[in-house]
Amino acid sequence: MSKTERKLLIDSLEKKGISDPNVLKAMRKVEREKFVPLLMRVNAYRDIALPIGYEQTISQPFTVAIMTQALKVKEGEKILEIGTGSGYQAAILVEMGARVYSIERHHDIFRNAQKLFDKLSIRVSTKCGDGTIGWSENAPFDGIIVTAGSPEIPESLKNQLAMGGRLVIPVGGKRTQTLKVVTRLSENKYDIESIPEFAFVPLIGREAWDKE
Repeated sequence: MSKTERKLLIDSLEKKGISDPNVLKAMRKVEREKFVPLLMRVNAYRDIALPIGYEQTISQPFTVAIMTQALKVKEGEKILEIGTGSGYQAAILVEMGARVYSIERHHDIFRNAQKLFDKLSIRVSTKCGDGTIGWSENAPFDGIIVTAGSPEIPESLKNQLAMGGRLVIPVGGKRTQTLKVVTRLSENKYDIESIPEFAFVPLIGREAWDKE
């Protein structure tokens, strides 16, 4: 893969409305091809989601960019990611200077991501488990990003936001969702913005979809 292909992709994201310079800078730096299966690497810099096995995907670059932009990440902030997947989204957040905690429910995907983080010297605190209930031991978080679609916003995740913190989560059916950007204003008050329309794999867990 060449830097030229990556540059062309990032240029296309700018034209689609991604304006946060820190998001664009991180995506220019992180090599997406390292986070996709070998057979998929020829497509690493196409603006499409790609399969990573186990009926899971690495999100479309535009989706990663718009979700990260909505999170408004600042250096040093503590961010919780629900759905580690291949590790690409976490790598972008680390490149932006965030302290990243990431939960993956599928054990094989979890182990693969751990190995890749170690290989690339990317510092991410990882856990295998139900992401819909968050990671209370490390709460509150300045930001929470959910990389799978949920039928509703899990209360556990809202409760683990710091004051002023933001939760970015796709909410809707199993095929299409609306991106919800939830900002915690006070103990029990939240502001919610909506960005249509996206398609994520289902979020599985106690406060989302059942396995079946």
